[in-house]
Amino acid sequence: MSKVVVLGVFVADTAYRAARAPRMGETIMGENFALGPGGKGSNQAVAAARAGVETHFISRLGRDTFADMALQTWKEAGVTAAVTQHNDSYTGAAYIFVEAGTGDNAIIVCPGVAGQISPADIEARADLIRSASVFATQLEQPMDAACRALEIARSSGVQTILNPAPAADLPDGMLTLCDYVTPNETEAEALTGLAVTTLEEAALAGQKLLAMGAKAAVITLGEKGALYHAGSQSVHVPAFNTGPVKETTGAGDAFNGGFAAALARGLDPVSAVRYGCATASISVTRPGTAPAMPSEAEIAALLAEG
Repeated sequence: MSKVVVLGVFVADTAYRAARAPRMGETIMGENFALGPGGKGSNQAVAAARAGVETHFISRLGRDTFADMALQTWKEAGVTAAVTQHNDSYTGAAYIFVEAGTGDNAIIVCPGVAGQISPADIEARADLIRSASVFATQLEQPMDAACRALEIARSSGVQTILNPAPAADLPDGMLTLCDYVTPNETEAEALTGLAVTTLEEAALAGQKLLAMGAKAAVITLGEKGALYHAGSQSVHVPAFNTGPVKETTGAGDAFNGGFAAALARGLDPVSAVRYGCATASISVTRPGTAPAMPSEAEIAALLAEG
């Protein structure tokens, strides 16, 4: 049975849209405000579940209004929550600035109680991780928890995805636990020290990630799609033309959730990258993060168009 298990963080997104970001000490008028569900791990779980695959999400929540939002979001998307709730800290939140003219964004994340996820939390969910077809995580929760989860998944033959976001220094050997590492251009440069501005540079960064231990690298390239690099195979998968971009927030999460769902269904890696690109291409035409994730039918219709 196809199953995706995601470890990560839920945060409530507080999104502010304005013509530009304020300078330090400056107050400007915004164009719009929205409050909604977010967090890279949660978004990816929602994307995978909306793509029609059984999806479980491992995390921590507080006992507050934002926790209620998380549980409702997962219920509506079909995500099974594998979470504990705690009274001693808050459910996370994120500040998102969206540049009105481009849809580009800048984000500050405060993970709250999810920032206390520990290897002990992972051990408590070890059987769930072992039961997965695909396990995915990111870097918003503590590194030692992510490493332990990847170890459990890898030792059980589960396909592993590390989305190294936000960018951070990785412990030695962490990439050897990853079947797929999925950085964007900025994160790829942070990991490898190599600038990624062209497909040729992306391939060089991909090769460096393989040398660092990853089995395959998938470098997401925004409006250019993604590059799959594994051994002698380097394949560029373009993005889909789905109309005007409203917001790029969550596009990487849409890609990773769609990619994980496709792998769990048994698609080959390049086809799974194409599925992820389709998922992301639809998401950017809508505002928000989790609410922007497309359904399985929408993704299938876009792929059928070619």
